[in-house]
Amino acid sequence: MKPARAQNPLRAPRVVLCMEPISEAHVAQPGLAVVEIAACDDQTALAVQELLATRWATATADRTTRVAGEPGVRLRCYLDVRQELLS
Repeated sequence: MKPARAQNPLRAPRVVLCMEPISEAHVAQPGLAVVEIAACDDQTALAVQELLATRWATATADRTTRVAGEPGVRLRCYLDVRQELLS
């Protein structure tokens, strides 16, 4: 049996009610991206964010959020894939 989901009046593919809408500035140019990570726990979500940050310029989040009635945690970070970091 599937868990109940939040109402989705606009028929969007996924609705995360606790996250702010994506700002136009965050995706205003090619190469800018918003990445939303869903994971079972804080440690996993932050580890995925850290992996992204080792490759591209990243505005990182310092904490995750939880959605009532949904499993796991969510995290949003912002990438600029035009600025690839070299090792």
